[in-house]
Amino acid sequence: MGVWGAGLYSSDFAMDLRSCIGAVVHLPFDEDKLVDILCETEPRAANNPDDSDHAIFWLVLADQFAKRAIVCPRVRTEALAIIDTGSDVDMQQTLGARPGDLKKRRKMLDELRNRITAPPPAGKKRTVLQKPQPLLMDVGDVFTYPTAAGHCVNPYVAPENRHKYRWAAWNPDGWSACVIIDSGRAFDFLAWYRPLTLSAAIATKPELAGLRGPRLWKLQHPGTCSAVHLKRLEFEKLGTLVLNREKVNLAFPGMKAGKYAAINDISIGNQLNVAPSVSENKMPASEATASIRPESYAGKSVDSAILGLDRILAC
Repeated sequence: MGVWGAGLYSSDFAMDLRSCIGAVVHLPFDEDKLVDILCETEPRAANNPDDSDHAIFWLVLADQFAKRAIVCPRVRTEALAIIDTGSDVDMQQTLGARPGDLKKRRKMLDELRNRITAPPPAGKKRTVLQKPQPLLMDVGDVFTYPTAAGHCVNPYVAPENRHKYRWAAWNPDGWSACVIIDSGRAFDFLAWYRPLTLSAAIATKPELAGLRGPRLWKLQHPGTCSAVHLKRLEFEKLGTLVLNREKVNLAFPGMKAGKYAAINDISIGNQLNVAPSVSENKMPASEATASIRPESYAGKSVDSAILGLDRILAC
């Protein structure tokens, strides 16, 4: 766990959880269902009192619910118990917090207690999705997109603002392509997509026919894609291929749906980088060296690859 202060959001976990809550609370479910979804997303932190993030999980959840005027006795009870028993301060001390930081932490918890026990503001309503997010890409769709040393453009930054940030500088010098091999909606509302990308960038803009040869394709993690990100990524549709679902499952056993990405709003832009930007130990050199294995839940790079799209096409 990355920690950099005594505040409630002074950890990577707390910051990530806040973003996750921001997405989940827009689902049109009751408060207890929202909590169940969030607990399912972080089961160890939510359910194991000995986990270093357990207290943070419930305190952040209580704080975010209070700020959004979401009333849930279950969340308030869990948070108050953590505050009153001092378990959060004890954990911070175990993790090496200094006396001065512990004092600040206690003050923060007192302020949090006042917030979550205060009556919710009258008339404030939660904004929820009225209909499922549209699926902007279909299974089998093939797109090409420009790359810079294997990097796709950063879709979180508008083109006119890229010059403001050194890390957003991007000068395209090649091309990649992806095939959407799976898509869906988490909880029937939050859209996600799974790309299969070229293993390495190429010098010239590809055409659909040229992608049907013996090229190496890498399985990527699922991601979300808003209309804004789709435009900023400079996706150009080359056509649609008919995939054979049985062949896809045989080529990539253990492939999971994109619920985690949808809940945490992880953009597909995070899954489109290819060689040379991707280190060799994360990008298979050939199909023979690709490791075919089930994926981790949240996580680590997938090294599965196929040589040629014909391996997964219907014909």
